[in-house]
Amino acid sequence: MDMNAKKIYLIKDLANVTGYSIHTIKYYSKLGLISEVGRSPQTNFRYFDDTTAEVLKKIRQLRTENKTLSEIKEILKNELL
Repeated sequence: MDMNAKKIYLIKDLANVTGYSIHTIKYYSKLGLISEVGRSPQTNFRYFDDTTAEVLKKIRQLRTENKTLSEIKEILKNELL
């Protein structure tokens, strides 16, 4: 078993794991704060991975520090550089 394999989540499962609503996850995706890793060609369901769950945890932390979503987007962008 590959210990580096990422867990894949449907949006409802990601919501359960992170405590965010499906609506918020879709909104953050639309804003470009998080990205889906793919979509099912048959159902158009969105797929996310562990990285997305970690980013959502980071967003929650930054929101507790009263950062705006624009500030968070900039912070996340800079962390990826």
